[in-house]
Amino acid sequence: MRISVVVPAYDELSTIEELLNRVRASGLIHEIVVVDDHSKDGTAEKLREIAAGDAMIRVLCHEQNQGKGAALRTGFAAATGDVILVQDADLEYDPVDYPDLLRPILDGRADVVYGSRFLGGPHRVLYFWHYVVNRFLTLLSNALNNLNLTDMETGYKVFRREALEGVRLRSNRFGFEPEITAKMARRRLRIYEVPISYSGRTYEEGKKIGWRDGVKALGAIFWFRVFD
Repeated sequence: MRISVVVPAYDELSTIEELLNRVRASGLIHEIVVVDDHSKDGTAEKLREIAAGDAMIRVLCHEQNQGKGAALRTGFAAATGDVILVQDADLEYDPVDYPDLLRPILDGRADVVYGSRFLGGPHRVLYFWHYVVNRFLTLLSNALNNLNLTDMETGYKVFRREALEGVRLRSNRFGFEPEITAKMARRRLRIYEVPISYSGRTYEEGKKIGWRDGVKALGAIFWFRVFD
């Protein structure tokens, strides 16, 4: 199977080159599709420089900032692989976990795989309330979608191409996570979870998700389960 990695990126100049080096070093990837969401810190220029010397990397740029969900829609539409893996650009998630993430799909057991930060992998200890909100959102999503995930909000999600075909995604920002979960559950696909490592960032180090995104995710869980 050909594996495409889709990387949404916004103001990640300090990490993007190292992230792409780690993705390539996995030795498992057919292509890397990076979608720059109108960065202001030179990320797009750096990406073009890197891509000029590497045919594996394709760079797409939004003309205005739209959010992670919009960047993923662009990346999914452009990806050509049989398997599509979502990779954040900020080094919180490490491509060293690719073999574990991909194995259930490559073995024919799964259509979708979530990488869980709460199944025992090593992780940086950070914010208590982020943890509480994450677990609450996951619990609510599970209740409405009849799932038993431990980490609905994880940034590591892997899909067989067929799992995404015909799925209309609407969320522009971090509502992508509850939206895609609801739509995968509605299609009764085989969803697996595997433990991953997690090196979370502080806000001083560039973390972007905040409490407002948590509130919007709460609304998205209800909306995409009931109305869409």
